[in-house]
Amino acid sequence: MKYVSLAISAIDRFTDWTGRMVSWLTLAMVLMTLVVVVLRYYFQSGSIALQESITYLHGLVFMLGIAFTLQRGGHVRVDIFYRGFSPEKKALVDLLGGLLFLLPVSLLIFVFSWDYVVASWAIGETSEERSGIQGIYLLKTLLLLMPATLMLQGLAEILKSTLVLLGKPPVSTPPIESNHLEPLI
Repeated sequence: MKYVSLAISAIDRFTDWTGRMVSWLTLAMVLMTLVVVVLRYYFQSGSIALQESITYLHGLVFMLGIAFTLQRGGHVRVDIFYRGFSPEKKALVDLLGGLLFLLPVSLLIFVFSWDYVVASWAIGETSEERSGIQGIYLLKTLLLLMPATLMLQGLAEILKSTLVLLGKPPVSTPPIESNHLEPLI
């Protein structure tokens, strides 16, 4: 059980760190959007690369923030009944949901995205715009990173639920409030 707890803690720390890092990109996105608007409406100028970078950041925030959201229980769920369940019943629902839905769907996304991403890397796919960002293959790589991080955190959540069902003390997740790198999302 010690190794299970260590694995859960390691995954949670990784997810917490990546989630907090990615959350800062929302601030960058807002600032870049402000720059695009000011350039366009006050200086009648613009930058395709700057506009595309906002899209890249948007993708990064949502695709790499999904595991962080799972860790914090922030995904949408129909909890009319769930909220009244005992911790053991909640753990059973979470365990079954993780095993029957989360892991298989994440794996399917990974498998079906693989060839698409590899093909993009093989040709060094770039923006259709001459002055755009020349690394679309990097953006498409998120199609593999998202399900990978989601499966990793899903595994931690499944292990936590299993521990609860076995009557073991739950492994604590990183606190929502922390003195360092407060998430912006």
